[in-house]
Amino acid sequence: MNRALLADFLRDRRARVSPSDAGLPAGTRRRTPGLRREEVARLAGISVDYYARMEQGRGPRPSRQVLAALGRALRLFEDERAYLFQLAGEQPGPPSGPSQIVSSGIRHLLDRLDDTPAFVIDAKYDLLAWNAMAVRLMGEPPPERNMIWNAFCGPWPLTPDSPPEALAFADESLADLRAASVRYPDDEGIRSLIARLHAASPEFTRRWNEHRVCVRRTTVKTLTHPVHGELVLECQLLHADEQGQRVVFYTAAPGTHAADVLCGLRGRIPSI
Repeated sequence: MNRALLADFLRDRRARVSPSDAGLPAGTRRRTPGLRREEVARLAGISVDYYARMEQGRGPRPSRQVLAALGRALRLFEDERAYLFQLAGEQPGPPSGPSQIVSSGIRHLLDRLDDTPAFVIDAKYDLLAWNAMAVRLMGEPPPERNMIWNAFCGPWPLTPDSPPEALAFADESLADLRAASVRYPDDEGIRSLIARLHAASPEFTRRWNEHRVCVRRTTVKTLTHPVHGELVLECQLLHADEQGQRVVFYTAAPGTHAADVLCGLRGRIPSI
C-alpha cells in the first residue's frame, strides 16, 4: 500500500468533483473547489475521521468495500478506480455499477439541444434526465422511470401480438439488460429489476430465456404524436461508458414530415 500516493490521489480527485456532479447542493462559503472531506465521507458511508486520516497518509489499509464506496463518491472513471485499488494494494474487481448521477456537462448538453429531443438512460434503462424538446415530443415522463418495466408491465404490456416495433424494442432492450447484468454483476439495481420483471411478466421470462445479448446502437423509430401523427425518427445513442449511461437523441432527415414537426415543436418550447 502506497499511503502517500493514495493521499495525494484522494485530495486531487476530491477537488475535481463539483457538488452538483455528486448530487449535492452547491451551498455557500466554499473557499476551495470540489467536495469537502465530510461530504466525501458521507457519500462513501464512512466516518469523517477515517477519511481524513487517509488523506493525511496515516490511515489503515482500506477494505475493498471502502475503496468501492470511495470510487462511487468521487465519481471515478474505470481506469481511475483501478488505480485507486492498486494504490491500496488491492486488485480491482468488476465495475461496481452504472451511475445514476448525470454530470453537469451532460445536463448542459441537453439544455443546449433546443431543436433535438434528447434524454439520458442508465444501463438498466432508468430514465435519468431529459430536455424540453423530449417533453414536447413524448409528453412528461411517467412515474415509473424504467423503460423496460414500462415495455413489459406498463399500461400496455407486451404480448406476442404487440406491434412489431414494440416487440423489437423489447428484444433489443432485454438483450442490452442481459449484457449489463454481466458487465455489472454486483449491481443490486440490475438484479432487483430482473427479479421484478420475472415475477410480473411471463413474456419477459420467455424472452429472457432466449439468451440474447447485444448493446443497442443507432436505429430508426416510429412515434405517434397526438397532434402530428406518425413520425419516423432516427434514434442516435451516445455512450458515456465511464458512467454506464447513454444519451439518446431523436433526429429526422431534412425535408421529411418529422423534420418539419420537430422544427415546429422547437418554436413552441417555453424557456425552462
